[in-house]
Amino acid sequence: MIIAEFSIFPTSEGPSVSRYVREVIKVIENSGLNYEVGAMSTTVEAPDLESILNLVCACDQVLVEMGARRIHLDLHLDHRLDREASIDSKLKAIGKR
Repeated sequence: MIIAEFSIFPTSEGPSVSRYVREVIKVIENSGLNYEVGAMSTTVEAPDLESILNLVCACDQVLVEMGARRIHLDLHLDHRLDREASIDSKLKAIGKR
């Protein structure tokens, strides 16, 4: 399992980007992947790297289609191969579940 944390938003569309973020969240919801939206980023788990990258590309595309002229993306990956990991298991390990 790969766990990714990412944030993506336009930097060219003024100080409020919530309408863009809402559309990105719709893409994530429709992906079928397990996810958690946070205040500054979204965490997603997927069976493989391709699924994560396809999702990030789809999120970028929706912003392009909305007319964004410049897009900022932060992406962090945890590709753990020694055992299964999930959003839930990571949160349990630190006592947050």
